[in-house]
Amino acid sequence: MVFAAPNDALARAKGVLDADPTPLHASVAHQVIGIWQRDWGDMRIALYHLRRARDLAARAESADREADVLAALGVALVHAGRTQQGLAALERGVERGSGHTRARVLFRRAYARWVLGHHREALEDVRKAIPVLRQMEDVIWTARALTLRATVHLAVGAVDRADADFTAAEALWDTTGQEHDKADAVESRGLAAFRSGDIPAALRLLDEAEERYAKLGTPTFMLNIRRCEVLMAAGLAREALTEADAAIAVLDGIGGQSTRKAELLLAAARAARLAGEAHTAIARADMAVRLFAGQRRGWWETHARLVLIEARVAAGRSSGRLVADTAAVAERLASFGAPAAPEASLLAGRIALGLGWRADAEQHLAVAARSRRSGPPLARMTGWAAQALRAQAAGSGRGVLEACRRGLDVLDAHRMTLGASELRARATEQGAELAALAQQASLDSGSPRRLLVWSERWRATALSTPPTRPPADPELQSNLTAFREIAARAEAARMEARPVPALEREQRRLEREIRSRTLHIRGDTPGDGHRFDPGRLLERLGDDVRLAELAVLDGRVQVLLCGQGRVRRYEAGLLADAEREAEHVQAGLRRLAHPGAEGRLPVVEAAGRRLEELLLGPAAAHLGDGPVVVVPPGRLHRVPWALLPSLRERVLSVSPSASSWLRARETEPPPGGRHVLVRGPGLATGGAEVPHLAGRYGGSVVLEYADARVPRVLEELDGAELAHIAAHGTFRADSPLFSDLRMADGPLIVHDFERLDRSPYRIILSCCDTARFASVGADELLGLVTALLPLGTAGVVASSAPVNDAAVVPLMLALHKGLSQGLSLAEALRDARAALPGDALHQATGWAFSAFGAA
Repeated sequence: MVFAAPNDALARAKGVLDADPTPLHASVAHQVIGIWQRDWGDMRIALYHLRRARDLAARAESADREADVLAALGVALVHAGRTQQGLAALERGVERGSGHTRARVLFRRAYARWVLGHHREALEDVRKAIPVLRQMEDVIWTARALTLRATVHLAVGAVDRADADFTAAEALWDTTGQEHDKADAVESRGLAAFRSGDIPAALRLLDEAEERYAKLGTPTFMLNIRRCEVLMAAGLAREALTEADAAIAVLDGIGGQSTRKAELLLAAARAARLAGEAHTAIARADMAVRLFAGQRRGWWETHARLVLIEARVAAGRSSGRLVADTAAVAERLASFGAPAAPEASLLAGRIALGLGWRADAEQHLAVAARSRRSGPPLARMTGWAAQALRAQAAGSGRGVLEACRRGLDVLDAHRMTLGASELRARATEQGAELAALAQQASLDSGSPRRLLVWSERWRATALSTPPTRPPADPELQSNLTAFREIAARAEAARMEARPVPALEREQRRLEREIRSRTLHIRGDTPGDGHRFDPGRLLERLGDDVRLAELAVLDGRVQVLLCGQGRVRRYEAGLLADAEREAEHVQAGLRRLAHPGAEGRLPVVEAAGRRLEELLLGPAAAHLGDGPVVVVPPGRLHRVPWALLPSLRERVLSVSPSASSWLRARETEPPPGGRHVLVRGPGLATGGAEVPHLAGRYGGSVVLEYADARVPRVLEELDGAELAHIAAHGTFRADSPLFSDLRMADGPLIVHDFERLDRSPYRIILSCCDTARFASVGADELLGLVTALLPLGTAGVVASSAPVNDAAVVPLMLALHKGLSQGLSLAEALRDARAALPGDALHQATGWAFSAFGAA
């Protein structure tokens, strides 16, 4: 009962002890309390009760009862870090038990050996136990044994065998009322889905398991560890670190299992390293190594040592001793049959290369490269990365490019199994090293066109296809509606200076629900095998248009200037300097959005000149006289490009990639030519341009006041030719897909836009901060504009900075005047800037807006 209804079992056991039981019955009651405390409570209390249960079993003179208690006690001692005592108790249990009881003890010893990382011994024990349990028709323990055997198979990379055992166990669990064991089975299926590379299914199953555990009221430390693994693979390392640290705090608070604490510390160390927090990773990994060593868990200790070395390398440490230590870790992992062995060999090779030890590097990289042919996607990518480094060390540029192409193809196929745009974007981080190696090889080859191809190969790939929509998810729809209502109520309360903590808590809960359901969506769009064709780009650009793609290699900006049938390369400044200058410009624009800051204008203009030198360098003198398309890296998304002197009076557009610009250029407007004008509440001007635009576009759909509600707005935006939205915009750096435009009934968020069948062909966002993005993955952007581009939008006008509401009105009216005369968004925006008054407030407003795409 302790695994069917844990808290009820605990209460019943205490009731037995209150009724002056026989030694035999008291032994059972103490054992139940001990198991409950062992798995979900205080280990000291658990050990007290399990020892009492052992002593009472001996008094009852029942060898099988004593064997059963010894097994539970042995597992508890192992979890408490007292490995030798635990294994001794389990050995004694195997000796004392017979038949059916002995099979159950063997199962527990197999479990303890799995915890310790003794996988071969664990498989031996569970293989002995299963036939006996089946013969006794013990459904519950047979299902437990199959689940454990599947978990051990996963630990050594035997995914197919694990799947077979999980399937058999699940069929048995369906016939029982063991709710905790059923939840554990769902959790285990989540782990299997992850090991086979299906991240959305893994997240969905782990969330389902968590819901089941919550109904039972039991902690979920093993689930926390497994979800951290999946979150890291999904590129959500910071979230994994937060989850691991929170679980450690809970575990410490209840005096829980020492073994779980060590595993959580290892998860936290991995997450911290991936999140770029090397010193945090070193601290967590060092503590994990010491705990695992004390627990005599060699398999786990070796994995923790690998993470500790990775963190030290990330912190800038490198030495010959580190090469030897990493090689020893790789050798030990290989002896365990651990899937992480190639990763360790790759690291040893990388460190050796950095020290100039070519022979040692080749030895380690050759071992790591063997994993490129089989296994899950990330393991194959490790192999291709090793192969690329081998080719680089051998001076074979062609070999580097081939290995990088093969590795990125693997990641591309994996990425398309992810339905959520956020996961697709973050997954590209796994390919950052391969992309960088290929770009460097292209630069070394002296071919700007080849460098352009590789710059495009892994840039803004999340925008290449629309996110996958669930066929019908009433729960997601319900959550979005509830979120909107709560957010609107919270905003109203803030404006009236009323307290909002309860509303904010509910809003955060709904955000987690929405995001969780979105991340569960599996991709249904296979990769189309499309490869960027520079010839097609040059043909589309013609002789007049120039496209300047900015690639960053070794921290320096390389400008690839495309046009007039060729690609030329120019070297500009350092990316770090450009980022600092861009932040200064943003601060200046924020000040200029308010009257009375005219004195800042010369400072901002001077910063614009410095930005041009850093970002375009000598390429600025070769832009010609025609339109310019700028393709910046993700980290430069906040640059107001119209502020740069050589771009200030040009027809200028911005695109996340050259491929994205090509798609936008070739996108046809929808039939019908519907125009939609929306104005949300709370604008200082009341969206004053909208009535004027309604007069300009006869027959347009105007949504304002109570009509500007999210469902109606989405209905009209779907398939429109032109949309103009005047509303307050908010960018959420912490969660970019919850960036919003404020409507009459609450926020219109990015997740809402992703449900459109086709977003408007052209859309003008007369709002603050709508062109702000979060830079994630290798070179990806998450935000409102980037959500629209894959959904059929060919052109967007949006602002990358806060703007003055009153100054926006004449800019928008002038912009639409140009559009009604047949100009593109970029042409109309250039003319609108020129038509504004010459004061600092209006100039800053014009610079803050950019045209994205090609419409």
